Amino acid sequence: MWDILLPSLVAALLAGWLCGLWGAVVVRLQLTAVGFAMAHAAFAGAALGLALGVSPFPVSLVFSLFVAAILGPLTETTRLPAEVVLGVVFPVTMALGFVFLSLVPGPAFSSPALSLLWGSVLGAGWKDVAILAAVLGGSGVFLLFFRREVFSILLERRLAEEAGIPTRPYTWAVLFVVGSLVAASLRLVGGILIYSLLLIPAAAAAQLAYDMKAILAMAGGMGAAAAGAGFLASYALDLPLGAAISLVGAMFLAVATLISPKRRRPRPI
Repeated sequence: MWDILLPSLVAALLAGWLCGLWGAVVVRLQLTAVGFAMAHAAFAGAALGLALGVSPFPVSLVFSLFVAAILGPLTETTRLPAEVVLGVVFPVTMALGFVFLSLVPGPAFSSPALSLLWGSVLGAGWKDVAILAAVLGGSGVFLLFFRREVFSILLERRLAEEAGIPTRPYTWAVLFVVGSLVAASLRLVGGILIYSLLLIPAAAAAQLAYDMKAILAMAGGMGAAAAGAGFLASYALDLPLGAAISLVGAMFLAVATLISPKRRRPRPI
């Protein structure tokens, strides 16, 4: 049995670590709504792939990267606030996802369709592990070569701009990384709940640390722990994987909030 489950477990640990790490970056850059829109764009693309009878991953990757590429220009062209543009993109991509699912051959909400929504413990193989490892390697190279610029933007974006660092290209590069990660994790975690794996570990880590490097490390670790524990809970209790990971992550966040040193600040007299 474990020879079947092992690739999904490894993929879950990789996805959890990557989502936790890059989720902390997205939260710090105040781009959580953008990540939300890309997650559902990837879901729509994967649903289209199922409807066309092709591999969901390439189509979901194209959809999520397309959304990452057009959000900035679309905001500037329409001169609408970013939250308004995101408020349009999110329901449109979600609606497209359900339309494409309705076109999938076979019974409505068949097993492949449900795995796109909620995730599956059998949703990943060694090919998916290789894709996640490639995202890990690519994002690691990006952080290695541009660590000074990225950390400057994370610490204080306005000061980074005043220092001559072009913040926009690095910000959109982060979105492309997140789009690739979401597309690679979709079948495992599910399109409805993949966003929780980006946000919850980052929120829990922010409760426990002040230093940005510590937050990034802790968010990655908590993401992997939530994904691993959620995987085991999903297998033992026959729960959807995405739901199990989200619930475990929520427990981590609750504990982190209770023991947070930020709650023990002295009250002003």
